Amino acid sequence: MAIRWSLLFPFMVLLVVGIDFSSSVSHAENWPMWRGPRQNGTTQETDLPVTWSRTANVHWRFSLPGVAPSTPVVWEDKIFLTTTVKDTERILLICLDLAGKQLWELPIGDGPSEQLEQQNLAAPSPCTDGRHVWAFSGNGTVSCQDLSGKQIWQFHVEDRYEKVNMPWGMASSPVFGDELLYMQIFHLDSSRVVALDKLTGREFWTLDRDTDAQGKCMRSYATPAIYRDAEREYLLSHGQDYIVAHDLQDGKELWRCGNFHLESGYNPLMHMSSSPVVAEGHIVVPSSSPGNFQVLRGDGTGDISDDPHYRLWGKPVSPNIPSALVVGSLVYICSDAGVLLCLDLKTGEEVYRRAVHRHTHQASPVYGDGKIYLTARDGTVAVVQAGREFKRLATNSLDEFIAASPAISDGRIYLRTFDALYSIGAVRSD
Repeated sequence: MAIRWSLLFPFMVLLVVGIDFSSSVSHAENWPMWRGPRQNGTTQETDLPVTWSRTANVHWRFSLPGVAPSTPVVWEDKIFLTTTVKDTERILLICLDLAGKQLWELPIGDGPSEQLEQQNLAAPSPCTDGRHVWAFSGNGTVSCQDLSGKQIWQFHVEDRYEKVNMPWGMASSPVFGDELLYMQIFHLDSSRVVALDKLTGREFWTLDRDTDAQGKCMRSYATPAIYRDAEREYLLSHGQDYIVAHDLQDGKELWRCGNFHLESGYNPLMHMSSSPVVAEGHIVVPSSSPGNFQVLRGDGTGDISDDPHYRLWGKPVSPNIPSALVVGSLVYICSDAGVLLCLDLKTGEEVYRRAVHRHTHQASPVYGDGKIYLTARDGTVAVVQAGREFKRLATNSLDEFIAASPAISDGRIYLRTFDALYSIGAVRSD
């Protein structure tokens, strides 16, 4: 009997589509840069752990040679993280496999190894696109490596730009687009935003950003972000009293917003450590404490500092270090003291305010599988259900200091303490 291919073709298409769809669903989501695949602390991963301890639901623990507050990044079967080396002047980029075995390490800079109250020279997190890994040290070394650990290029920002003048070093992490690597080099003597060719390290564009910031307000430890919606995409640099949107291809300023200082007057001690968070149509912008926390529209133009059309709302509730989290229509702000504030994204209306763990919080919260993970410096991670009703699901502790934000991939949470990297997930007992 002859086969009627015209009749079978639709079913074959459905079969192929079904295979591709199931494959994409089962594939792990990478965590390629600080704050994850969307730069907002969220993941689409499911079946994430709720409870753990130093012994329960720990796949492995990898001892680290020194301390750092940088976050690990994950691409398929590899994990990358930066670290200092105790009692040396070295900063390393380390690569592990998913079983916790070290594959290679590479020096990417030098400087003091001690962990200060908030950071050290290994504070910036690396980023990867699955072909290369880029790293930045707190005193200015920028480098690119392939996945085997071969260094492709490296330079020091002082050889191209201003001498670094920043107490404790810089903490801003690099972010990447299709062809370019973006960095903000903000310190007491610099207001520079740069775009580099990812493959060569050559400067693609540089902009000396205008600012009238004074005193310690010139410091910024924040990380830039890329905003995208259906009509536009641009780079956001944050610090020195302003958030500024830049054209990705030439750095041209598209709009800016200030008004981070309170009405009581200018605070020359206020500097930015918390980073902006993007959600389609909205930009959630922290300042410092005390300072104005703002939510902006994404379609701004010119100076929108006093424009209520683009500046949707503001409140004097900004944390010093943890960045915010946006899940659906809600904004979550974790204070440095461990109080979780839930606000309506569009109106700023307070939904709830609850203490989760009364201890210093430096890590930024992350979200996945309906759960919010809030990490305290003493190693305690509170797990809270996302939504308008506050519900604590668990409180877990590793009894080791943590300043790094968690990373999530393939059903596992990666927690970087001062002593080790933990891979946490449901462990089956056979």
